[in-house]
Amino acid sequence: MKEIILIKNGELALKGLNRATFEDILIKNIRKRLRPLGDFEYRKEQSTVSVIPLDDETDMNEVSDRIGRVFGIARYSRALQVPKDMGDIKEYAPKYLKDQLSCAGTFKVEAKRSDKKFPLTSPQISAEVGGAILEKYPHLKVDVRNPEITVTIEIREKFAFIRGNQLKGAGGLPTGTSGKSTVLISGGIDSPVAAYMMAKRGLVLNAVHFASPPYTSPQSEDKVFRLLKKVASFSGSITFFTVCFTEIQEAIRDNCPEDMFTLIMRRFMMRIASAIAEKEDSKALITGESLGQVASQTLPAIACTDAVASFPVFRPLIGNDKDEIIAISRKIDAFDISIEPFEDCCTVFTPKHPKTKPTLQMLEEAEKNLDVETLIERALENTKVTVVGF
Repeated sequence: MKEIILIKNGELALKGLNRATFEDILIKNIRKRLRPLGDFEYRKEQSTVSVIPLDDETDMNEVSDRIGRVFGIARYSRALQVPKDMGDIKEYAPKYLKDQLSCAGTFKVEAKRSDKKFPLTSPQISAEVGGAILEKYPHLKVDVRNPEITVTIEIREKFAFIRGNQLKGAGGLPTGTSGKSTVLISGGIDSPVAAYMMAKRGLVLNAVHFASPPYTSPQSEDKVFRLLKKVASFSGSITFFTVCFTEIQEAIRDNCPEDMFTLIMRRFMMRIASAIAEKEDSKALITGESLGQVASQTLPAIACTDAVASFPVFRPLIGNDKDEIIAISRKIDAFDISIEPFEDCCTVFTPKHPKTKPTLQMLEEAEKNLDVETLIERALENTKVTVVGF
């Protein structure tokens, strides 16, 4: 008898002739995630990917936890692989699902018989296994409409599989199926959530963070690293670019109107992120902006910052309110890190009365006293690159 993981890939079933390619990428991503835990065999059959440990000592709790964070998986189950024999199925179903059945009040049994040569029909299998379970757990009641636990018996070509309730996967598309994008990452709540949401759509991520020592501390940069690690636990490894932004911010402070500080700073960030994206073969930028949340996120302000971007800018949070964003931040275990009191460069030289309805002409005029190209070149020269693993 062997415990395995059965994976349902959900959205990939809609990919038609490209489905096999998406499934191969999904398996490659699972393989990377599970490599530290031992050796596994992977099988594709009937819209299901089976993950089979080759070592009897494999930590299946950790395997299950890691698989639950891989994008492209709709649902998955821990299952027991047994011989296609009713005696074995009836013996092992109550034993294998003991923890779930002991705590439940109601249950039902579903049978899926893809091997039509099996001597019993699906209703007969369900009835016999249900009887065996009731004999062991007489406190249970059968509820075919809304059971606390659904016991599923799958009869396939070589083996039978016993499983309980399915677990919800991370959903989305496998990382790497939609190309590469570059996220502008701060230490706040929004941008890690934006990174997670776009990674869920199959994007490989690069991340660009702007640090302004001595105005920002090493703890602020470490905070961003830890936030990216939370995202990477779902997306896979992220290449992390830390740009020294101090000289640019001081130049803006010394040469530009105060009410334009934040907008001009955002335009520099877009230019620098675009330069890094181009070098890294990234095809889009990602920000955590939500419409109207702060002065730099009004419609005119967004239009003025996008004017200097060399790539499409994805804003997955644009229509979300703060409570919705916080809910996702908590879901990915990033919220407690995001609220740590280490300020990022966006809080440096913040204007008292920022411009909320700028025009492109206003900003271009305000930037005339800046040597934009030289400032960007020096910032890129002082960029540190690290890799954030999962």
